[in-house]
Amino acid sequence: MAYFDAASAAPLHPVARQALLASLDEGWADPARLYREGRRARLLLDAAREATAECVGCRADELVFTPSGTRAVHSGVAGALAGRRRTGSHLIVSSVEHSSVLHAAEAHEGGGGSLTQVPVDRTGAVDPAAYAAALREDTALACLQSANHEVGTEQPVTEVAEACRAAGVPLLVDAAQSLGWGRVEGDWSLLAASAHKWGGPSGVGLLVVRKGVRFAAQGPGDERESGRAPGFENLPAIVAAAASLRAVRAEAAAEAARLRELTERIRARVPDLVPDVEVVGDPARRLPGVVTFSCLYVDGETLLHELDRAGFSVSSGSSCTSSTLMPSHVLKAMGVLSEGNVRVSLPPGTPAEDVERFLEVLPGTVAAVRAKLGAPAAPETVRAAGSPDLVVDALGRRCPIPVIELAKVIGDVPVGGTVRVLSDDEAARLDIPAWCEMRGQEYVGEEPAERGTAYTVRRTS
Repeated sequence: MAYFDAASAAPLHPVARQALLASLDEGWADPARLYREGRRARLLLDAAREATAECVGCRADELVFTPSGTRAVHSGVAGALAGRRRTGSHLIVSSVEHSSVLHAAEAHEGGGGSLTQVPVDRTGAVDPAAYAAALREDTALACLQSANHEVGTEQPVTEVAEACRAAGVPLLVDAAQSLGWGRVEGDWSLLAASAHKWGGPSGVGLLVVRKGVRFAAQGPGDERESGRAPGFENLPAIVAAAASLRAVRAEAAAEAARLRELTERIRARVPDLVPDVEVVGDPARRLPGVVTFSCLYVDGETLLHELDRAGFSVSSGSSCTSSTLMPSHVLKAMGVLSEGNVRVSLPPGTPAEDVERFLEVLPGTVAAVRAKLGAPAAPETVRAAGSPDLVVDALGRRCPIPVIELAKVIGDVPVGGTVRVLSDDEAARLDIPAWCEMRGQEYVGEEPAERGTAYTVRRTS
């Protein structure tokens, strides 16, 4: 089985396994106690903090360990906002942040705070000027990921940090996806990350708060971790997380170059091997091991199951499934195709042979899924012109069926004619305009219908 989902959780690094087992014997006692076992545990905790801080590029007393990366984000956002409540209650985030950041932002807005979401371009990157324009006198905090978890696009953290620093606003960086590859550059103020993203054990996050940043930890007080992460430290896991971070950093330069070559191979060959594919994310400024593409006329959930049966563990940035019926917020913000989305995120050590085998299996797998859905086998053909306006009733049918039905009839209207697609699937709002861009047709717009929404497409060729 080829595991291609390192962006969700990287396999446990051998060094992490060794450190975890060793520290189970030495790090079980309370590091707050003064007896010998406690002192030994304290030495392990201090050493792990020093090693992690060196990798991050901060002071050891600026870094605390949390029970998860999500907890680090939530604590960081809440503490920074509370520490600057005299300044105001305005929060800035990008539209493609991890759900942990967006959930924290929703809670802040629900509690009476104000929120600005900065949009991204089609590669998934923010414009630093847009962040600068969003800053206000009452802005208490800005948040920006270092790299996107779904499409791999790296964000201009340095430039955004400069704008925030000039305005006197702290910037919290979610570095979960990038910290294993290197330090986050720029004059950021807070940083959060999660060990299972770089090959450490799950259940360990870290939160960095630079000296001088106003911060008020929320919740009941606790003497652990400077009061910012209450509860008994999971010392064996913390030691393993620190050890694995140092280990992956030592291998990062060589492994990044190797994985970039493999993902570039996928980016270049998938559109040649599989028709009607959109490769998304920045082609150059991206994480080494992540490549994401969307396949027209394909149900993403079915495709992932079929690839799993073929021996490949991949994930999808699209949540257009029978359980959620919602497209990925990242792909939606980018304005790209969401249906049939596949994210390949290669863990360090991935053999090139596994990538080649994936490229061999993918075309037949996509073709089989399309055939089951009755998708067009070739680009839409021009037929005898019929009515200048057609209506496609796709109500009650989920993605990608509304797009498939549109593709089947677009050749039945003359150039200048329109097709109105009736759909109650939220994904149609994203995928029909994306289909138009891929096919060179004009997306006219949408309007409420008696049931669902009517999406109008004008044939231009």
